[in-house]
Parts: sequence; structure tokens; C-alpha cells
Amino acid sequence: MPDDAGVFRLSADTALVQTVDFFPPIVDDAYTFGAIAAANALSDVYAMGGKPITALAIAAWPADLPPELLSAILQGGADKVAEAGAVLVGGHTVQDQEPKYGLCVTGLVHPDRMMLKGAAQPGDRLLLTKALGTGIVTTALKRGLATENDLNATVASMLRLNRRTAELAAELGVRSATDITGFGLLGHAAELARNSAVGLRIRLHDLPLLPGALAYAQAGVFPGGLERNRIAALKDNYVRMAEGLDAAHAMLLFDPQTSGGLFFALPPEQAAQLQAACAAAGEPCTDIGEVVAGAGITVV
Repeated sequence: MPDDAGVFRLSADTALVQTVDFFPPIVDDAYTFGAIAAANALSDVYAMGGKPITALAIAAWPADLPPELLSAILQGGADKVAEAGAVLVGGHTVQDQEPKYGLCVTGLVHPDRMMLKGAAQPGDRLLLTKALGTGIVTTALKRGLATENDLNATVASMLRLNRRTAELAAELGVRSATDITGFGLLGHAAELARNSAVGLRIRLHDLPLLPGALAYAQAGVFPGGLERNRIAALKDNYVRMAEGLDAAHAMLLFDPQTSGGLFFALPPEQAAQLQAACAAAGEPCTDIGEVVAGAGITVV
């Protein structure tokens, strides 16, 4: 069954969780880009209920760019790995025409306590831990349209580790989760629904959105990957949109996220406990829908 990271059992109570992720810069500041890319790579381990322990840096660098910028990227990533309580143990670089950076991350998880895409059940609540819109806001930045306040809020969201929320979910025994990244909310929600053989009902107006994201969407500011996500999600009528939904607002469902939040499916009582624990810890956690019997995703 496909999940957010590979798992290799070492013993009855210990398994390795392994993942890799890297991409080109999405913000102008080199240090911030490195930290965001590292947070994004670490997220797959958190989505499995794991604890990161080591990381290897992966970088591609053009020969005509100053090495000081690469050093700043690497430092940003190293500091984020340290914040996660893991150790950066090495890495590898190659020469390329476009800069890229990311991590290969190894974590640990108990084999019987993993959070999986295939464990959602009808009646479960759907919780989302980060606001949507990173793709749209960073595209607005590239076009010179993003305000400083909107960009700062988006960068802060991408820099925030999913560590504490994942720890709280693990303490409560949550069994079904994924993280929201490049395929957008509906793309990753569809993976959870298909693997669990259930349907989902998502409430559009309950989605948490980053400041400015809806306004930029209304102005037609969309990243290239959004349309690919939309076509894939709507294929074969798997996603069904209720009549009367605001078209620009609905586009946020397909927006590719960088270092997005965790997406949980869990029983109502457990969902209430997780929301309360997140609120006490200062972590956002929003109820956006429910798991239903059947197949496909309905957006209302």
C-alpha cells in the first residue's frame, strides 16, 4: 500500500521510516529556502507517526552562483533538522543548471503505531493542521503581487514543523493520516480515501486559508501545478463539487502545498481530544469534514 514514506521493520517494536524530498527555491532568501525545504522533507516522517533521527542533505548547484548562497541554504536546512531533534550526518552535491535542495530523512516508529493512509473508517472526522494557499501566495511573490504581510504569514507556515501535532496524534493513538504537499488537499485526500476504501465529505467554507490566498485566487494567480492537480482530481468524476460553490475559492482545494499540514481521519471523540490538545499547545487543527461510506470525494 503506498504511504508517505518507506518503512523497514528492524524488530518487533522498531521500524525505520525513510523518505527523500527536494525542489528549487520558492522564496528569495537562501537561508529561509533551506529551512522550508528541510521542514517539507521531515513532514513525511511525521505523517507516518515517526520521529526523525538523521538526515542527509541533497543539493544541486550552478557553477555561476556564489557558494555563499549554498552555504546559507545548507545552514537553514541544518538548523531545521536540529529543531526537529535529528542529526544532519552528511550529504551530497552535484552541479546543475538550477539550484535545488532537500533532505533524505530517516526516522523511527513502532510498527504497530504507524499512521497510515489506509486506516480511515466511515464516521471519522477530518482534521487539517495548516492553512492552504502556499502555492498561490508564492506564485504571487514571483509575479511581484504578494504583500509583505501575506508572504510573512505563508513563510511562517512553511517553516513550522509538523512535529508537535504529530507527537500529540501519536500520544492519542491516531491511526490514519497523510501530509498535504504537492498534489494539493484533494490529491492527498484522494490517496487516503482510495487506500481506505471510503468516501470523504469536505466543507469548502471551513477550510483554513493563508492571508491573501483567496484574493490572489480571485485575481487568477495560480501556480502551474494547480491545473494538473485539478485535472487529476476531477478525473472519472472522483471529486464531485456541489453546485453554487465559489470557483476561485474551490481552486484552493487543488493548490500544491509546500511544507503543508497534516490531514487526519479519526473517530469523533479522538478528534475532539486532538483538537483540544493542539489548542493547548498553540497548534492549529481544523475540522473540515467527515469520512463516509462509499467512494469519491464530495465538496460542499
